[in-house]
Amino acid sequence: MSVRTVPLTLPSDDLTQPRAADVVLIGGGIMGVSIAYHLAAAGVRNIVLVEQFELGSGSSAKPLGGVRANFSDPGNIQLGQRSLERFARFTEDFGTDIELSRVGYLFLARTEEQLAAMEEATARQNSLGVNSRLISPEETGELNPYLNTGALLGASFSPEDGHADPSAVVEGYAVAARRLGVTILPRTEALEVQRAAGEICAVTTNRGCITTDAVICCAGAWSAQIGAQAGVELPVVPVRRMIGLTPQQHAAHPAVPFTLDLGTTFYFHNYRNGLLLGISHQQEPGLNREYSNEWLAEFNAAARICAPQLAEPELASGWAGFYEATPDHNALIGQDSHVAGFFYATGFSGHGFLQGPAVGELITDLYLGRESFMDATQFSADRFMNAESVLHEVNII
Repeated sequence: MSVRTVPLTLPSDDLTQPRAADVVLIGGGIMGVSIAYHLAAAGVRNIVLVEQFELGSGSSAKPLGGVRANFSDPGNIQLGQRSLERFARFTEDFGTDIELSRVGYLFLARTEEQLAAMEEATARQNSLGVNSRLISPEETGELNPYLNTGALLGASFSPEDGHADPSAVVEGYAVAARRLGVTILPRTEALEVQRAAGEICAVTTNRGCITTDAVICCAGAWSAQIGAQAGVELPVVPVRRMIGLTPQQHAAHPAVPFTLDLGTTFYFHNYRNGLLLGISHQQEPGLNREYSNEWLAEFNAAARICAPQLAEPELASGWAGFYEATPDHNALIGQDSHVAGFFYATGFSGHGFLQGPAVGELITDLYLGRESFMDATQFSADRFMNAESVLHEVNII
């Protein structure tokens, strides 16, 4: 997995912003380019995607790269499954190597409560066709020799999950979307989403005005601002998350699953001949993406419990990225019930990359008013109007 933004064939200054579009997408991360591609592949024309910086430079620039279907909620399981199917054939479909490594996901349980929740989630996953199982501490140690098995009561393992290169996925979708006629405008900021009589009518950017009757907000950490422009409340808060990378070794580290501890939110996986390390360190909300080593104290404390040999790691580099968090840590996917023509796919709370292919398909079906592979109702922002409808899921990253 590498970290890069996606270059376009032409610099943005050489691209002309259309005066009108059938649909305008705001945000050029995994969601924006996936939706743009799926719309164009379904026959939608006159699509414009605007991105205030470079493609893949927001939340999609620096995620963990995990791809999985081993959630506890049926909706997230379905999104994960659908996306895994697409990731598995991405190179064949798009000619882009996304460095898919299906080493599996390993969730660790160290309390009876965690183990019971894991057992319930695994049963639900199995009922929906996910290949996951509960395993003993001994088998956990065989899969990941870094772990202190004496601290564990058990674990869940899903061997078909793993990790991939987010920037390569963004690039693959972007190139394919442009071939299908999508106009992609980097360094183009949406300044105003205009309405008339309760309907979307235009988007004004730093390049000028685009008349349109449909906007799709996939602006990640900036989505609340875009929603506010249209008079739509999108409860999305940007939160900084930081990871570290150990030096690359001459010989490969042992190949291990993507490993996460439910109690501490400590996680790690292979990064070529090194390791990617992190923890869901508590941060104040905001658009600060400056990297620091402040997360290491919490990481080291967790590592001493879960994987002592990883405590006090030597780091070659690190990065900070954004989580786009919602109150229940589940995505917002849908169409606004009050502003006609305003769609949204945001607030993925760390799951956006792994759900990107499925959400591109789902939003396309919503836009076209046709039946999709799943019902997106549970992800509607309207759920926050009724506290009893809020999803309850053990989301740890």
